[in-house]
Amino acid sequence: MGTLTQNGPPHGFEEQNLFSPELSTQKMQLGHISEYGSAPAGFQPGASKMWRNVVYKSIKIVIFSNKLNLLIPFGPLAIVVHILTGHNGLVFLLSLLGIIPLAERLGYATEQIAMYTGPTIGGLLNATFGNATELIIAIYALRNGMIRVVQLSLLGSILSNMLLVLGCAFFCGGLVFNGKEQVFNKATATVSSGLLLMAVMGLLFPAVLHYTHTEVHYGKSELALSRFSSCIMLGAYAAYLFFQLNTHKDPYIPLSEEGGQNEENNNDDDETPEISKWEAVFWLSIMTAWISILSEYLVDAIEGTSHTWNIPISFIGVILLPIVGNAAEHAGAIMFAMKDKLDISLGVAIGSSTQISMFGVRIASH
Repeated sequence: MGTLTQNGPPHGFEEQNLFSPELSTQKMQLGHISEYGSAPAGFQPGASKMWRNVVYKSIKIVIFSNKLNLLIPFGPLAIVVHILTGHNGLVFLLSLLGIIPLAERLGYATEQIAMYTGPTIGGLLNATFGNATELIIAIYALRNGMIRVVQLSLLGSILSNMLLVLGCAFFCGGLVFNGKEQVFNKATATVSSGLLLMAVMGLLFPAVLHYTHTEVHYGKSELALSRFSSCIMLGAYAAYLFFQLNTHKDPYIPLSEEGGQNEENNNDDDETPEISKWEAVFWLSIMTAWISILSEYLVDAIEGTSHTWNIPISFIGVILLPIVGNAAEHAGAIMFAMKDKLDISLGVAIGSSTQISMFGVRIASH
């Protein structure tokens, strides 16, 4: 009996510790307070370490994962050369080299966002932000009164997307999938071709009126026709976006997504985003802002570079500026074609040309 009496209280105390939530919570709080000083502060080191890891991983993926980013320091170097020497040729060359990796990373960020938004909106975002470089350059050129440079760069962008970007996508896709026939949606290609034909007509009619000297009111009829066609093109492009995003989504689903489950399982690894959606939005804004800064120095140095290096402005506008501006489309279209997503490649290349011809050119003409 004595033994039972002596052992009884400890046994009851153990049961109270095991089954009393209040006492266990107090012990946990005391443990945290003794270790970190206060309960809330105990979680701060872990949270800050987690954020540091996220930032480090994001910078490592976006900045240090691509060898083309070795050209990024040329951007700040162009600003330094402009301040110290003012040599237009070097400033133009360094700005051109500095914009190339930024334009490519712009395409990478939009590709990451496209994995969250879907192929249709993703192709539209890729085309829109892929044209951000050309539009920013055009805005700065218009501010400086360089209308001819704007015209040449926009026309060169259309040709570059339709010929160079799309041709490289077909070529690289054929090399990767040798012996396999890559397919795309004929209906979407037909709609895009019709819009491009409409854009060509909108550009052609004012030009024909000008060169045939058949204006009723010289200098006014051409301007009136140009503005009227611009309004028609903008309305048609807005209707096309409504058609694509709201009323007829099904025809714009890539054919690769309509295949069997085996193909989807094989492509699961390729379709996993590398960064989060908000990280992609953050990098998208950073790259766009940095491109706008370098574009100002680039545009200011165009005329000086033409005189210094004895290069026609038409060559700079039609060839050099579109190649740099279309770096995002180049990377995106080729990457999608090498993943057997030819519909998205067509959406990027043709969509970019359609957007420039029906939206960018029309805005610039006003």
